[in-house]
Amino acid sequence: MLNSLQNPLSFIGRLLVAILFVPAGFGKIAGFTGTVGYIASKGLPLPQLGAVIAILVELGVGLLFLVGFKTRWSALALALFTLAAGLFFHNYWAVPAEQVMMQQINFYKNLAIAGGLLSFVAWGGGAWSLDARLKS
Repeated sequence: MLNSLQNPLSFIGRLLVAILFVPAGFGKIAGFTGTVGYIASKGLPLPQLGAVIAILVELGVGLLFLVGFKTRWSALALALFTLAAGLFFHNYWAVPAEQVMMQQINFYKNLAIAGGLLSFVAWGGGAWSLDARLKS
């Protein structure tokens, strides 16, 4: 039974992961100034460039991942981006005590998302992906 669900589940998995990234990319475009300000508030250099990179990864690579084009590379880029976001924006070890729990939860969620993305790096996008269509 599980083998017959492999391709639809792979597609649903890509869809659910993309729901996290694609709307966030659009949100960063709509709120570009706020995004730049938030990045700057974390002390990161070149916040405008960081915001552009975040938009390109979340929206651009997120859409590639959703449709299953270069799925392994897209998943790897998203996993690395998610790990970096966790380290820089959910650094629970360096926040006031009242923020520790929420930032720790978000940090570990980022680790879990990256772990799920690494499964796509290992196994690809499945038969319901552009990768599979372009291969045949």
